[in-house]
Amino acid sequence: MKTEETENKVSEPFTEYGKYSYADYLTWQMDEMVEIIKGKVFKSAAAAPRRIHQKVSLIISNKIFNFLENKSCEVYTAPFDVRLPIKSKKNEDIFTVVQPDICVVCDQSKLDEAGCIGAPDLIIEILSPGSNRKELKYKYDVYEESGVKEYWVIHPNEQTLLVYTLTNGKYLASRFYTPGDIVPSVCIEGFILKLDDVFTD
Repeated sequence: MKTEETENKVSEPFTEYGKYSYADYLTWQMDEMVEIIKGKVFKSAAAAPRRIHQKVSLIISNKIFNFLENKSCEVYTAPFDVRLPIKSKKNEDIFTVVQPDICVVCDQSKLDEAGCIGAPDLIIEILSPGSNRKELKYKYDVYEESGVKEYWVIHPNEQTLLVYTLTNGKYLASRFYTPGDIVPSVCIEGFILKLDDVFTD
């Protein structure tokens, strides 16, 4: 007879045990969003993101989408798999698969039917309660190592935006942008974001 502890290990065999690849990821059938960072699995809450998260994501992605019309870069929103290989692009050799809230990909060769393989040019993450450590520590590290040129971190409740720009392989942080500021993108030439348009409440 299975104990409660055994049943939990069977139903959730991930978080603390083993190292998992994109090949493993493709076999899972789960209701909630799952990401793999350096072989470790991170599961998001089963509940949908809060309204403010979705509102901010929609406003920003729409502005980027409209700006990129007739340009070579493309914008995608979660759920959208971004695979970040280190040495090999084989499924079993990829140990980081993330779903950024918003990403922009300018190199069309990185796009396939499964999503994106390789570093997007711009990634935007919108913080949610409980996700701050994942976004600010684990994702920061893999985005920097993978060569994501620009990484924006938005805190919707505090109405702030922090931009990390890749310089000589390391991220340099901007000051905190707040309502009233206009934020330019380094990698999407000509694109600016007015934070008054984002934080409307």
